[in-house]
Amino acid sequence: MSNILLVEDEHSLREIITFNLKNAGHEVVDTDNANDALIIIEDFIPEIILLDIMLPGLKGAQFLNLIRSNPKYHDIPVIIISAKSSEDDIVRLLEAGADDYLTKPFSIKVLLAKIKVMMKRSPMTTDKKIIEYHNILVDENNYRVYCNNSEITLTHKEFELLTLFLKHPRRVFTRNQLLSTVWGYESDVFTRTVDSHISSLRKKLGEKGNIIKSIPKIGYKVE
Repeated sequence: MSNILLVEDEHSLREIITFNLKNAGHEVVDTDNANDALIIIEDFIPEIILLDIMLPGLKGAQFLNLIRSNPKYHDIPVIIISAKSSEDDIVRLLEAGADDYLTKPFSIKVLLAKIKVMMKRSPMTTDKKIIEYHNILVDENNYRVYCNNSEITLTHKEFELLTLFLKHPRRVFTRNQLLSTVWGYESDVFTRTVDSHISSLRKKLGEKGNIIKSIPKIGYKVE
């Protein structure tokens, strides 16, 4: 099953879609605006996005342009769900990077079928990447982490930190290297951000948190 982000401002429709997706076994995070959706995908990178166009604030087309220009989210499949049904509107959104288009009102069965087909051909679900290290398992495709066979919930930054460490065991990373790699910037002012995320990650890993070693005045490594 898939992790799905639903961006739809019509409350009743959002509830119906969410109920049916969860009933089909999918994990769903929903929001009524694209501004919040940009925040959500930082910690919940979906395998597919269902996107309305006429939204309050940031419009669906603007949101689509933003994620298509970001390498981190570029490959996430997007299905447009919109009341706009003109040929020009459909072509414009498909050319902007949408993968499919559903005109309201639509059949939930058709939506579920489109999601099923989309996930089969999605690059995010191919070449499954699993990292295993000392009873810690990281599923990169589905953004899930298991510790001693129990799933734990990490924020997106915690997930990226753990993945980076486990891909390079025993390598020492300075705080600035971690800032540059995970956050995309460098500044001594923000090195405490790294420390707070490492502390939280250790707590979530429980007894396995001690694999993340502090290197005094330098940074961290996993061993």
